[in-house]
Amino acid sequence: MLKVEVEREDDGRWIGEVPALPGVLAYGTTAAEARGHVTALALRVVADRIEHGEPVPDEAQGWFAAA
Repeated sequence: MLKVEVEREDDGRWIGEVPALPGVLAYGTTAAEARGHVTALALRVVADRIEHGEPVPDEAQGWFAAA
């Protein structure tokens, strides 16, 4: 599982980030919206890394199993 951290900015917006994926940050008007945006972005980043043969964080290694 990738950890998602969400906190409120001084201007009232919420920001979510995935520490295991540097640069994966997303804003929202609510904590839930920021969490949703950053989760979707993290999934896209992990998928892109898999597609290009790049390493993914250890926390994401068990997401899929070969059948």
